[in-house]
Amino acid sequence: NPPINLNTIIPQIDHPPDLSSPQHMNDTPKTQPETDPTLSEQTPVPVLRCVLGGVLMGLANLVPGISGGTMLVACGIYTRFIDAISEITRFRFTKRNILTLGCVVAGAAVAIGGLASIIHHALVYNRWIMFSLFIGLTLGGVPILYAMARPISRKVIIGGIIGALLMGGLVYLQETGADSSGLSGPLGLVLGGAAAASAMILPGISGAFLLLLLGMYETIIGAIKDTISALKDADVSAVMDQMSIVIPVGIGVVLGVIVVSNVLRWVLHKYERITLGVLLGLIIAAPAGLYPFRAGVVPEVGDTIKGELVTAENLTDMQANDWQQRAFTPSSGQIAGSLGIIVLGFGATLGIARLGRERN
Repeated sequence: NPPINLNTIIPQIDHPPDLSSPQHMNDTPKTQPETDPTLSEQTPVPVLRCVLGGVLMGLANLVPGISGGTMLVACGIYTRFIDAISEITRFRFTKRNILTLGCVVAGAAVAIGGLASIIHHALVYNRWIMFSLFIGLTLGGVPILYAMARPISRKVIIGGIIGALLMGGLVYLQETGADSSGLSGPLGLVLGGAAAASAMILPGISGAFLLLLLGMYETIIGAIKDTISALKDADVSAVMDQMSIVIPVGIGVVLGVIVVSNVLRWVLHKYERITLGVLLGLIIAAPAGLYPFRAGVVPEVGDTIKGELVTAENLTDMQANDWQQRAFTPSSGQIAGSLGIIVLGFGATLGIARLGRERN
């Protein structure tokens, strides 16, 4: 048999193809599965933005009518925060989730512990300045959410209308002084804690406002204040007296955070367009409940403040932050100042959103 010439069977390739060329890039096998970049451990955590978002969230939780979730959206870390809570509550601990949640919680703790008295004083005696600032900070989240929701589809528009109507209903209840006789018993306290925690996570909804509607604000806030005071005085008996309120509320807060964060994570990933629309509508309508030009009215004997009749004996004990708020006609200087502060807050939010912004 004649020898076999392989050249006649396998043609010679003088110029092998360049697999790095554009026409062959799509032919390269993928060795790693595609993953959501927001959930990737390789995605850097914007530490500064998370801390600032936590600070603003803590400040917002000190102000009735302001949502902590709104501040997180304004900082561009809302979805990251919800994902971190959802993962950790399902016992999926990663460095990324722990760092994200730790930065936000640390910022909120610093704000509440270190700035509570300052913010409280400013809100009582310089309300129009502080509320103008919060309006600007809130509206600063609109461009961020709008960019996330693009392209604006029919679902986004429908969601926006739903969100605006929800916020409008809450503002109406707030303005008309809607109140409840209050829930009672441990179950009522658990539900109150869950409602407060849910509102803390949901943008545009204030936890303190929901507690006021449920008639539980004074009970829960009073128990927290008394517990802190008893701990400072090392009064174990007084601490135990408040546990019948603190423990059920704490259980409700934990349940609220776990349930709401997981539901939000699911809808954000499953129904992203309409959910972003609802959040956008909530933020756009949120400033409607933050009208800045209100002032406290000095109480008189015979008035009722938070269900308590004002008498000659307790008149001097009434705190300025408990006074009823009434709208007043602002001066031209106050209007100009308010607009300037709103613009300042708006720009501050956009500036915070740019800090450590990811490519995606």
